[in-house]
Amino acid sequence: MKEAAFWCQEGNAVRCTLCPHFCLIEEGKNGFCGARGVRDKKLYALTYGKIAASAFDPIEKKPLYHFYPGHKTFSIGGLGCNLRCRHCQNWHISCCDVGGRLTGMDEISPADAVTLACDNGCESLVWTYNEPSIWYEYILDTAPLAQLAGLKTVMVTAGMINPDPLQTLLPHIDAYRLDLKGFSGDFYRWLTGIDCLDQILENARAAYAAGCHVEIVTNLIPGHNDDEVQLRGLARWIVQNLSANIPWHLTAYYPNHDLKVAATTTSALERGVEIGLEEGLSQIYIGNLPGHESQHSYCVGCRAGLIMRNGFQIIENRVVNSCCPECGIGFENYRG
Repeated sequence: MKEAAFWCQEGNAVRCTLCPHFCLIEEGKNGFCGARGVRDKKLYALTYGKIAASAFDPIEKKPLYHFYPGHKTFSIGGLGCNLRCRHCQNWHISCCDVGGRLTGMDEISPADAVTLACDNGCESLVWTYNEPSIWYEYILDTAPLAQLAGLKTVMVTAGMINPDPLQTLLPHIDAYRLDLKGFSGDFYRWLTGIDCLDQILENARAAYAAGCHVEIVTNLIPGHNDDEVQLRGLARWIVQNLSANIPWHLTAYYPNHDLKVAATTTSALERGVEIGLEEGLSQIYIGNLPGHESQHSYCVGCRAGLIMRNGFQIIENRVVNSCCPECGIGFENYRG
C-alpha cells in the first residue's frame, strides 16, 4: 500500500477528493472504487503496482487511430472502478471484491513497468482495462519515468477524476483516450450509477488545452444513447469545445455483463457517422464492426485513402509529413 493523494480528515472518517464520488470513508473501509481505503486514519492506494491485466497490443486496439499508427504498446490495468457500467467488458476486474483479490497478485514497480515496455519493443505505456484514475499514485509515479525513457504515455479513461488531480497528472500524459458515453446526465446515471457528465466534459477540455492528443469513443447502445438528439449534441460539443478534427469512434455495443439489449445495427452506426459529419467533425470511425470501410482514414480534401486497416492492423499508411500525398492537405490531429 502507498499513502494516497487528495484526501482530508473529516471527523472520524476520511474524505477522498480524487473523483466526483467524494467518498466519506470510515476506518477499515474502502471507497466506492474499492481501490482506496482508510487504515490507521489515513487514506491508502490499496492497489498500487498490483496488476490485474496486461498485454502487448497495437495502439489501434485502444482505439487510437491518429496517435503514431501501427506502434506497439504495453497495456496494463488494475482492480476496481469508480463507475458501475451495466455493459462493462472488463467487469471481472472492475466490479470485483478488490480486498479479496489483492493477496498474491502480481506486482510491477513503476521502473519495472517502463523496463518491460522498452524491452519488448513498445513505444508507449497505456493505463487501461479499468478506470485508470483510481490508480492515480501509480500512474503519477510511472508516467514521468516512461517519458524519460522515450515512451509515450496514454490514459484510456472514462474521465472520472476531479480537476486538481487531473491538472497535476496532465503534464505527464501524452494521449487522453476518452469514453464519452452519451450526452445526457440521466443516461449517465442509468448506465454508470452517477451523473458525472459535466465534470467529464470539463476534463476533456482540460486535457485538450494541456496539449494531450485526444480521441473520443462512444459505444452506441440501441434505444439509450443512439438517438439523434444525443448524437448531435455530442458531435456539436466536440466541434465547439475541442476541435472538428478530433477523431470520434462510434463503436458497436454487444450484450455484456448486466445489459442484454440487442446489439447495435450497422445502419445505426452509419447514421451516427452521417450526423457527426453534418455537425462538422472530419474524422469519424466505426468500431467493433470488422471490415467496415469506416475503419480507414481518408483525406478530408480529396477523400484519398490515407491509412488502411484490417481490424487492429495497419495495411498501408500513406501519410507523408502529416499530409495527404495526393493533394497535400494536412491530416489534422495526426501524430506519427
